[in-house]
Amino acid sequence: MPQDHSEVQVRAGAEEDLEALTELYNHYVRETAVTFDTSAFTAEQRRPWLRSHPEDGPHRLLVARDVRSALLLGYATSSAFRPKPAYSTSVEVSVYCAPEAAGRGIGTLLYKALFEALEDEDIHRAYAGIAQPNEASARLHARFGFRHIGTYEEVGRKFGRYWDVAWYEKRLGEG
Repeated sequence: MPQDHSEVQVRAGAEEDLEALTELYNHYVRETAVTFDTSAFTAEQRRPWLRSHPEDGPHRLLVARDVRSALLLGYATSSAFRPKPAYSTSVEVSVYCAPEAAGRGIGTLLYKALFEALEDEDIHRAYAGIAQPNEASARLHARFGFRHIGTYEEVGRKFGRYWDVAWYEKRLGEG
């Protein structure tokens, strides 16, 4: 595991990342309420998601890999907020870190790169939904200028209980 960020490569996600991305996401599906997916995915099932995040444009996928071992340390995405055309200048963002990379600044590194990549895009707002409780994610989003705009109470059911989702918003661009 890298001790500093000089040992971490952040780049656009690609086909060769699909297996590791799927494995990382499935950890959160199986073990946490961070995502409201309830069944693990195969890499083939995740391929359309990967392909919906090209190297440019408003919908991005960035991965962080350990330079020495090539292990996936995490990823960040900006995705369509809603499918209707009037929402096209809004994105929903998320970041997932490998369990062994949590607390090492990988999420910060990924979000910094993601928001730099989005600077020249026609994006007006970024939104993040954070299943509660998740103080680490709330702190990360606050560091990047997100503000809490509301909470959906008991909006999702997983592991036999209901979960709240706090919504955060960040202003982007001038558009």
